[in-house]
Amino acid sequence: MATKVKLGLGNRSMSFVTGNAVLALMIASVIALAGCSPRADAAVSPAEGAPYALTGTQVWSVPDPVSGRDYEVFVSLPASYEAEPNRRYPVLYVTDADYAFPIIRQIARRVNLEGPVIEEFILVGLSYAKGYGGADSRRRDYTPTPNGPRSSGDAVHGGGAAYQTYLKNQALPFVDQKFRTDPARRVLLGHSYGGLLGAQIMFTDPTLFSGYVLGSPSFWYDKRHMMKMEADYARTHRDLPAEVFMYVGAFEGPGPTARHDNETDMVGDMRAMERTLKSRAYPGLSIQSTVLENEDHLTVAPVGFTRALMTVLPAKP
Repeated sequence: MATKVKLGLGNRSMSFVTGNAVLALMIASVIALAGCSPRADAAVSPAEGAPYALTGTQVWSVPDPVSGRDYEVFVSLPASYEAEPNRRYPVLYVTDADYAFPIIRQIARRVNLEGPVIEEFILVGLSYAKGYGGADSRRRDYTPTPNGPRSSGDAVHGGGAAYQTYLKNQALPFVDQKFRTDPARRVLLGHSYGGLLGAQIMFTDPTLFSGYVLGSPSFWYDKRHMMKMEADYARTHRDLPAEVFMYVGAFEGPGPTARHDNETDMVGDMRAMERTLKSRAYPGLSIQSTVLENEDHLTVAPVGFTRALMTVLPAKP
């Protein structure tokens, strides 16, 4: 005998038509998927072979009404969130959430195992657009001009301004309304094209975030277009109120080994950007950078994330 089952999972529901023989297994599997709900810490016995879920995390749909694209935000709340209902927390937004969100979440937990090193914060992961591959989504959403590199073929670029509007009008207000955030303490962390997006926001709407982590930023993009954006900002502004931390791997520039990048000089570009920004003498700007030895564009992210968290969100004495 067939049975129709409809299960609600927070703001989602799923329906199944199944035989009684497998009904219990289907229910157990769907319940396992609820690991992204606010009650994810509750004890659940998932079916054998069910997907691993990050306990204590949440997923919320925050679509973009302008483009019609659907995005999700991933949320991880600090351990003290429920026990301290009057407390507000800084928020760290991270691009490329599909890989960066779980890494940063675990780094923050591990670094604090023997005492507070990093301040507690709300972690928000910015996902790729549904229905698009991650590479296509980030090429479009994280870049400032349509002039992408030849190696990307006919992929669409240059949607950074539209995505920035989505963040300002949709994603950030959603998080501020849903959780106990401190809107004055928002930090954006982006790696590679994500760092390029962070720089774009910093030079067009700097107070959208109080801090910017620009990890291995792709300043080479479109003939170093970001340097032009910096110059445009400097011509019309006398201050840049932001805390900035940049990192890059030592191999992300020309050199003799196979791990060196002999097509771009991301180390040189980062240093040039830092020199330029310091030369502006903006009273509200704090900027630091580091070149991480024995790291390339792919390996540098975890150690770069760690250094960034310790720099922009240090534990209070």
